Amino acid sequence: MADRDPEQENLFKEIDEDLRQQKYADLWKKYGNYIIGAAVALVVGVASVKGWEAYDLNRKSEDSKLLSSALKSIASDKPDTAADILNKLAADGSAGYAVLARFNQAAVLAKRGDRKAASAAYLALSEDNSVDEIFRDMALVIAALHGLEGGDAALLTDRLARLVNGTSPWRHSAKELSALLAQKSGNKAKARKLFQEIADDATAPSGIRARAAELTAILGGK
Repeated sequence: MADRDPEQENLFKEIDEDLRQQKYADLWKKYGNYIIGAAVALVVGVASVKGWEAYDLNRKSEDSKLLSSALKSIASDKPDTAADILNKLAADGSAGYAVLARFNQAAVLAKRGDRKAASAAYLALSEDNSVDEIFRDMALVIAALHGLEGGDAALLTDRLARLVNGTSPWRHSAKELSALLAQKSGNKAKARKLFQEIADDATAPSGIRARAAELTAILGGK
């Protein structure tokens, strides 16, 4: 059998690579909104529950009214009004409400389409030791989510390592995001390795395992 022309071989490789990239892009479009939507739900759900447990909300009626007003403004697509209220609450509110205000300040930035600033705001929360650990870990995951497009991949990967290598309930999401950051940075070997580890991890949530298995296949895994 005659050897394949080198130029033809390169062409086939480029076509194959383009197809893989398109499959990856299609898959991210399919799952990306779900992942980000889940993160938003976590902010509302976990932050509300933990905030209720950790702080005496009933004694902070004024702060409660301010937060409620800000959330209504966000829901009504009035981010500027919400931002003004949240700025006041973050600066002058009681500890619990100040933290919730900061989360929502970052959410407003994301709603405005400034994902880079949103990622930085969430990252700042994740590095604030005065904030409860579950809030910090959640903020780090959301910072990485918003940082997938145009964020500092090396910095986010470094920060996520403490979750990936620990026992945090966020460790599987952190590893998935580390894989996505590696893929976005062009390190396909690392991305494939991390996705394969997730796919093989029986302790990982089924949704994350399914995505990891599909992405492993797209990137040329076993």
